Amino acid sequence: VVAMFASSIFRMQILVDLAAQFDRQVAFVGRGVIDNAEVAQRLNYLRVPAGVQIADSDVRNRPSQDVVCICTGSQGEPRAALSRIAIDDHRHVKLAADDTVVFSAREIPGNEKAIGRVMNHVARRGVEIINDSQKRIHVSGHGSEEELKLILSLVKPKFFVPIHGEYRQLARHAKIAARVSRATKVMLAENGDVVRFDDSGGSVAGKAPAGRILIDGTRSGEVGDEVLRDRRHLAGDGLVVPVVTIGKQSGTLEETPDVITRGFVLDTRTEALLKEIPGLLAATLEGASVEERTDPGLIKEKIRVDLQRFFRKRSGLRPLVLPVVMEI
Repeated sequence: VVAMFASSIFRMQILVDLAAQFDRQVAFVGRGVIDNAEVAQRLNYLRVPAGVQIADSDVRNRPSQDVVCICTGSQGEPRAALSRIAIDDHRHVKLAADDTVVFSAREIPGNEKAIGRVMNHVARRGVEIINDSQKRIHVSGHGSEEELKLILSLVKPKFFVPIHGEYRQLARHAKIAARVSRATKVMLAENGDVVRFDDSGGSVAGKAPAGRILIDGTRSGEVGDEVLRDRRHLAGDGLVVPVVTIGKQSGTLEETPDVITRGFVLDTRTEALLKEIPGLLAATLEGASVEERTDPGLIKEKIRVDLQRFFRKRSGLRPLVLPVVMEI
């Protein structure tokens, strides 16, 4: 099983080629990888030899030593394919002790704990884990310094404006360009800078208003897409906060679950639904594995998904569900 960024088509091609070379079949697992692989093959950016690719639903029917699964979840995302595979929660892919899981992506700062939890779940199944800290199996998805030099020497641009990265990285890129070609005019620009090109050449000429400014009542500030989506949920069907208390070591339910609502219309029908929720939460915990119950991120996501499905099926309502899990 190889976890990677779904957008890295070139790495996907390397894995497909290696699988074909060693007489293995390839299964794409996870929506992002499946969708990107399909589009890339249609546009001829990804070439999979005939007979090499199989559906993820066919993985369980093949000997594990004959299959390579390319999946999402390299950053420990709770609902990504690898996170579900790691706790035996995936419909088609199950890990065995003689399997190997490869993390073909570097840790994005802030994701270390989530990735560590997934690795722990994988390790409990006796599966070998390989990542960049153990073997040199991964390089950055961004171009190396020598590759940047090669591009600059081939293109020989009159003007060069580095764009991607923090300012310190832009400055380093600019110095590389200046060393490669003294004939290239290098310009460093930040958000809002006006880069002007005319008959006299190119220059950074002043500033322009930049960024999003959304008005929130009497306050100003950046309101992202997630905030807007959550507010639509709140405006439509309100907020439901299930509060669950579990044992830190055992993950068992320690107290009767509580339910707090805000903006959720209470009538005879919805009150009856709310009375069913403690039992539903208890059933959710009972049906979860020990690993799920003792992993706050996984159990919160499981509770959220189960409750949203419950409201949708029983009432057609779509409240915003924010689980609170307290460990004692």
